[in-house]
Amino acid sequence: MTVLRSGSATDVGRVRKVNQDLPLEAPNLFAVADGMGGHVGGEVAARVAVEALLREFSREPTTAGLQGAFSRANRAVWQEGQDHSELRGMGTTLTAMALVGGADGRDVLALANVGDSRAYVYSDGRIVQITADHSLAEERARHGEMTEAEAAVHPQRHILTRVLGVSSEVETDMWELHLRSGDRVVLCSDGLSNELELADMEAVLSQEPEPGLAAQKLVADANEHGGADNITVVIVDVLVGEDGDPPASVVVPMGAMAEVPVAIADVERPPDPVTAQGSAVPESLAKGTRLGFSGEVPLSGAEAGSGEFFLDNTQAVPVARATLTVPRPPRPRVEATPSHESRRARRRRLGIPRRITLRVVVFVLLVAAVPLGAFFAIRWYAYDNWYVSVQGSEVVVHQGHPGGVLWFDPRLIPHTGVKKSEILPAGMAEIRSVVQEPTLKAAKAYIANLHEQYLFLRELVAREKAAQKKALQAAATTTTFVAPATTTTAPAVTTVPTTTVPVPATTTTLAG
Repeated sequence: MTVLRSGSATDVGRVRKVNQDLPLEAPNLFAVADGMGGHVGGEVAARVAVEALLREFSREPTTAGLQGAFSRANRAVWQEGQDHSELRGMGTTLTAMALVGGADGRDVLALANVGDSRAYVYSDGRIVQITADHSLAEERARHGEMTEAEAAVHPQRHILTRVLGVSSEVETDMWELHLRSGDRVVLCSDGLSNELELADMEAVLSQEPEPGLAAQKLVADANEHGGADNITVVIVDVLVGEDGDPPASVVVPMGAMAEVPVAIADVERPPDPVTAQGSAVPESLAKGTRLGFSGEVPLSGAEAGSGEFFLDNTQAVPVARATLTVPRPPRPRVEATPSHESRRARRRRLGIPRRITLRVVVFVLLVAAVPLGAFFAIRWYAYDNWYVSVQGSEVVVHQGHPGGVLWFDPRLIPHTGVKKSEILPAGMAEIRSVVQEPTLKAAKAYIANLHEQYLFLRELVAREKAAQKKALQAAATTTTFVAPATTTTAPAVTTVPTTTVPVPATTTTLAG
C-alpha cells in the first residue's frame, strides 16, 4: 500500500493580473492545468479540463482510465469552444498523476501529460524532468535541429504543438512511476520552469520537508527571479511505498513511447541552457523526452534540413501561448551606453516603449471627460430654473433652485423695478410660498402681471373716489337752504283789577 501526501501553491506572478493556472489535489489524483486563449478563455479551458478529468477518472481509477480521462477532457474543452464563439480557439496544458493499481496488483503512479506543464521526480537528492514539452523548439531539439540550450531561449519555445481543446482528438504521453518512500513528484506550470533551474528546485526540495511549504517557497523564488507568468506548483510526497521498495525509483514509458524502464539514478541531467550554449544534446536526451523514452529517431544532415522542422504526428494545429516569458539568465550581458546617446535613442535601443502615446492621450481625455461632463450636467440642472422672492423692499428673481444644488448657489437677478408695496397682499402670499418659473422671461412676466393687478386696482379705487367727490360737488351747487318762519307771542299782561290797560297783539315773521 502506498501512502501519499501533497501540497500546492499558485500565484499570478509579478506581471500578470489574471490567473489562468488551476491546480488539482483530490484523493489519489493530482494535476496542473495552464489555460490559454485570452483571460476568459484560458480560465474556462483550465477549469473545464480539470473538472472533466476529475469526473472521468473517478469512474475508472486506472492507468487506462487516466488516459481516457485526458481524451474526454480534451473533448469537453473543444466542445465548450464550439458552443461559445467567444471561446473558440482556447486551449490548456494538462499534467496529471494518479495513484492506481498496477498489473501485478501493486500500487503505481500513473503520469499523463499534454503541453508544456512539467512533471519532475526528486529522488536521492536529485531532480529529473520526466515530461517532454510539446513546443516547436523542443520538437526541433528532439529531432536534432538545435541543442537543448538553443531550445531554451528560442522564440518558438512558446508555440505549442499539442494542447487540450484545439481539436477534437489529442494524443497523451503516458508513464508509470515506481517510486520509493521519500521520493517527491513536482507538477508545475511553465511559470515555474521558465524561472528556476533544476539546481534551484533541488535546493528547495532538499531543505523543506513539508510539501505545501516547499510549493510556496518555489513560487516565491520564481517571483523573485522575474515572475513573468502565472506560477502553479503541486508537490506529492511518497510517505510509504510498496513493501519491498525497488533499489531505485523507475520510470516506465507507455503507449507510443513504450521502451525499456529507466532508473532515475541512471538519467543524465541535461546541460545548463546558459552555460552549455552550442553543446551537443546527449544521446539519452535526443529521443523523444529528456529521459530518452521515445522511439523517435533524431534526424540530421540532409534528412533534417536547415529551414524545416517536424511536428509531432499527432497534432494538427500549432497553438501560440498567450505568455511570452523568457528564462532569466543568471548573468545577463549589459551593453555600455554611448556617452553621446540621447535619452530617446537609448529608450529605442533598449526597446522601452514610449510613455506618452496616442492611446494614452485618448485614454486620459476620456477619463477626464467623465467628471467634467458630470460637472456641467449638474451645473446646467442647478441653474435651469428661476424663482421669485423679496429682497429688502424689492421683488426680485433668482436663477437656480431655492437653497441651491450642491455647491451651486442661486444667482440674484436684480432691478425688476417693482416694490413689494406695489404687489397686492394675495400676490405677496404667493411669492412667499416660492413661485418657480422655467425661464427668466416667465418669472419677470409673473411679477409684471402682479404689478399690473395692483395698478389696475389702485386706478379703480382712484376712479371711485373721484366719482364720489364729483357727485358731492354737484349736490352742493343745486341746493337752496330757507330759514323757517318764527312766530313771537308777547307774554300775557297781568291784569290788575283796579287798572285795565289795553295792549294790541303784534305778529313778526323772519325771512331767512
